[in-house]
Amino acid sequence: MKKKSLVKSNSGRLYLYLLLAITLWVALFSYLIQISTWLTYRVLPFKEETKLGDAFIYFVYNIPKVFLLLIMIIFVVGVIRSYFTPEKTRAYLQGKNEWIGNILASLLGVVTPFCTCSAVPLFIGFVEAGIPLGVTFSFLISAPMVNEVALVMLIFFGWKVVTLYLITGLLIAIFSGLIIGKLHLEKYVEEWVYEIKAVTTDIENQKTYFKDRLIFALGEVKNIVKKVWPYIVLGIAVGAIIHGYVSPGSLASLMGKQAWWSVPLAVLIGVPMYSNAAGLTPVVQVLLEKGASLGTVLAFMMAVIGLSLPEMIILRKVLKLKLILIFITIVASGIIIVGYLFNILL
Repeated sequence: MKKKSLVKSNSGRLYLYLLLAITLWVALFSYLIQISTWLTYRVLPFKEETKLGDAFIYFVYNIPKVFLLLIMIIFVVGVIRSYFTPEKTRAYLQGKNEWIGNILASLLGVVTPFCTCSAVPLFIGFVEAGIPLGVTFSFLISAPMVNEVALVMLIFFGWKVVTLYLITGLLIAIFSGLIIGKLHLEKYVEEWVYEIKAVTTDIENQKTYFKDRLIFALGEVKNIVKKVWPYIVLGIAVGAIIHGYVSPGSLASLMGKQAWWSVPLAVLIGVPMYSNAAGLTPVVQVLLEKGASLGTVLAFMMAVIGLSLPEMIILRKVLKLKLILIFITIVASGIIIVGYLFNILL
């Protein structure tokens, strides 16, 4: 009885802190424009309607805005993520036919807490569990590219963009996985992967209180923000420079709809880079403001997130080079098609 009372007391304190945090979040978010304007033009010696002033206020306004949104998103999704584990994900995908398996894998990739750093252990676990190679790749494509951060950050551009990005990202993941599955490329997986026996844990019998899920979500906020904050700051800084100093006409000529070569070039540039949705979104936002076409910019974003160089290096531990090159070619082709489609439709 005493232990139960202690749990209730701790839970009540946690909920109170959470309510205070939400109140502070709303207050800060509501006054961001006023605070950034006051700081830029009243406290600091910047003048209005100058390139440097425009760049600085963009930076000062977007830093807290992006971090506040990111913290809120990660926390909410962290609670959802607490219901998913690698064991449960494998269980959902085992024994499904090819089409259903690829669709489920792509959908699970959107909500499950796995990123580039999880690629190797997840790949081994999926293969050992007998999940087809194509289904595994659908998951590995969807998890980084169509993640919750990318989708929520894209709300800045409207629900139409979010919906198109979600649908096309899932289609790339589904059909890339199907193509890889049809090519029967299992021989290009490193032999030692098939010799590993995945270790599973009995998670179903572990009782989890909602308080524990909140604590897990707070841990997710701490861990993810700690990893991504340099990319966010750099992305906003780049966006601020473009916002203040790059003319709309020059950018439109390079990344506009008229430049037919802009989409494949954006993908080619994006593949060897590494960032994440949170870091790229400020850059995407300002590129669109300056006249770049939506398809070209989102193709660049998809290439950076979905085909990042670090992920390819990590996957080299379990895949032979030929399969990695086939994987990059198929996914990059899908992204280029989507880029052109966005440019035609929007």
